[in-house]
Amino acid sequence: MSRASLSPSAPHAPLWLLAMLVFSGTVGVHIFVPALPSAALDLGASAGTMQWTVSLYILGLAIGQLAYGPLSDRYGRRPVLMGGLVLYIVSGLAAALAPQAQALIAARLFQALGGCAGMVLGRAMVRDTAVGGEAARRLALMNLMVTIGPSFAPLFGGLLVSALGWRSVLVFLCLLGLVGLACAWQLLPETGRPGSQAGAGVLMRHYRHLLQSRSFVGFAVGGGCATTSMYAFIAAAPFVFVDQLHRSIHEASVAIAILVSGMWLGSVLTSRLITRVSVQRLLVRSNLLSVIAAFVFLAGTLLDRLSVPFVVVTVFVFTVGVGMASPTALAQAISVDPQVIGSASGLYGFTQMTVGAFCTSLVALGSGNPALAAALVLAGTGVLAQLCFWVAARHRSTSRLVGDA
Repeated sequence: MSRASLSPSAPHAPLWLLAMLVFSGTVGVHIFVPALPSAALDLGASAGTMQWTVSLYILGLAIGQLAYGPLSDRYGRRPVLMGGLVLYIVSGLAAALAPQAQALIAARLFQALGGCAGMVLGRAMVRDTAVGGEAARRLALMNLMVTIGPSFAPLFGGLLVSALGWRSVLVFLCLLGLVGLACAWQLLPETGRPGSQAGAGVLMRHYRHLLQSRSFVGFAVGGGCATTSMYAFIAAAPFVFVDQLHRSIHEASVAIAILVSGMWLGSVLTSRLITRVSVQRLLVRSNLLSVIAAFVFLAGTLLDRLSVPFVVVTVFVFTVGVGMASPTALAQAISVDPQVIGSASGLYGFTQMTVGAFCTSLVALGSGNPALAAALVLAGTGVLAQLCFWVAARHRSTSRLVGDA
C-alpha cells in the first residue's frame, strides 16, 4: 500500500494523546490488582469473587473492540472515541460508589467496554496516517509511552490503597478518563473517512473476510499468544512471590512492576531496530526470545530451582520479547486490508484480549502450583505464536480482502 492510498487530508493525531487514551483502558488491569484484598474485606467478598473484577475487565476489553472498529469505519474515529470515553467515566464513577461486590464487577465490565475505545481507535488513528515500517515505528513509540504507565501502576495502586483506600484507585481512573475526554475534545482531529454508508451486514462481511484470511488470523492469534499471554503470569505473580517464595505483598508489587517494565525496553528496541530489520523477521525473533525465556522458567520450576532473582530475570526477558512483538504483530495484522483498518484493529484487539483472558483462566486451574501453571501457559502459547506467524507469512497476500463498499 502506498502513502497515496491514505487519506491525504488526515492530520497526524498527537501521539502522546493517543498513548494516553490507550493507556487509560489498559491500566485498569494493573492498577486495581493491589486493591483486591482491601476491596474483598470491605465488601465482604471472597478472593475468588474479587478476581472477577479483573477477569471480566479483560473480557470487556475484548468484547468492546468488536464494536468500536467497524463503528469508527462508518461514523469516524473521533465521535466513536468520545462515546467510549463517556462510558468509561460514568462506569468508573459507578465502580467507585459500588455498595457490593456484584455491583463492582458489573461496573468494571462496563468500564472496560468504554476504555477499550481508546485501545482500538488510538491504534487505528496511527495506521490511518502511516504505512509499513513507519506505522510499526509509530506504534512502537506509542507502545513505549503506554508501557511506562503499567510499569508503575501496581506500585501507584498500592500507594493509593494505603493512603486513601481501595476506592481511590477507581476515582483515579475516572479522573484519568475526564482528562482524556477534555484533551481529545480540544486536540484530536478526525483521521478516518467518516460518512461510509456501510450497514451492519457490510460490517459483518468485513469481519467474515478478515476471519477467512489465514494471514490475518495468523497474525491476530499469534499476536495474542505472543503478548497478552503475559496476563497468565501477572495473575499468578502474587501467589508465586507470596505463597511459594514467601515474600510480602509490597515486594511482589515491586517485582511485578519490574517485569512489566520489560515491555517498555522491548518497545525501545523495536523503535530502533525497525529501520534495520523487516517487520516480519523482527516479529518472529522477538517472540522467539520470549519462547526461550519461558522454557528456561519452566525448566527451573520443574527442577524446583525457583528464587526471586530467577523468576524476575527469566520473566523480564519474556516481557522484553512481548514489548517487541506487540507493535510488530499489530502492524502486520491491521495492514492485511487497508479498506477496513478500524475493523481489523477491533478484531485484532478482541482476539488478543480473548487469548489473555483464556490464559488467565488456565493459570487459575493450576492454583496448587501457580508458578508451574504460568510457566506451562507461557511456553505453550509461545510455541503456538511461532506456528501462527509462520502460517500468516506463508499465506500473506498483497491483494485486498474487501472491495469498496
